[in-house]
Amino acid sequence: MPQDELQSHLDKGRYGTPLVNPEEQHKYLGTFRERCYVSMTIGEMKKAENQANFLKELEKYPDEQILLNGSMSEDLQARYIQLATKQKVRFTVINDFVKNDDDSLGLILTAKEAVNEPVIDIEKKYPKEQESEQSEKPKKSLWDKLFH
Repeated sequence: MPQDELQSHLDKGRYGTPLVNPEEQHKYLGTFRERCYVSMTIGEMKKAENQANFLKELEKYPDEQILLNGSMSEDLQARYIQLATKQKVRFTVINDFVKNDDDSLGLILTAKEAVNEPVIDIEKKYPKEQESEQSEKPKKSLWDKLFH
C-alpha cells in the first residue's frame, strides 16, 4: 500500500470519513438542504399552528424521516417525538453541532435523496391566515370609528 493510501486509511479510522459540504450538513442537522421537505426553528416549533401544519406535511410524506435537534428542551422534543410515533414516522435525535436558541433549526422532515423543495421553512410554506385576512380588510376612517 503506498504511503498516501495508508495515511488516508489511518485518518479515516481515526477521524471518520470526511464530510462533503460540512457547513451545510451542520446547519441542516446532518443532511443536505436539497433533501429537506420542511424545516422548523426551535421558536417555530413552540407555536401550535406550526405543529398542525407539520402534521399536514407528515401526512404527505409518511415514509420519510424526522431529524430533531437534541439540545432543545425535553418537553418540546417529547411533543414532536409523540407526533412522529403516532404517525409511525421514523425520527432521529441529532446531538452533534446543534444549538439551543430559538433561531436554530429544531426539526427537519427529510428524504433519503434530493427532493429540491423551493421553500422548506414552515412559516413560509403556510403563511398565517390572519395576516392575509387583515391585509384584505379596508382600514376604517376616524368617522367610522367614532359613530359605528
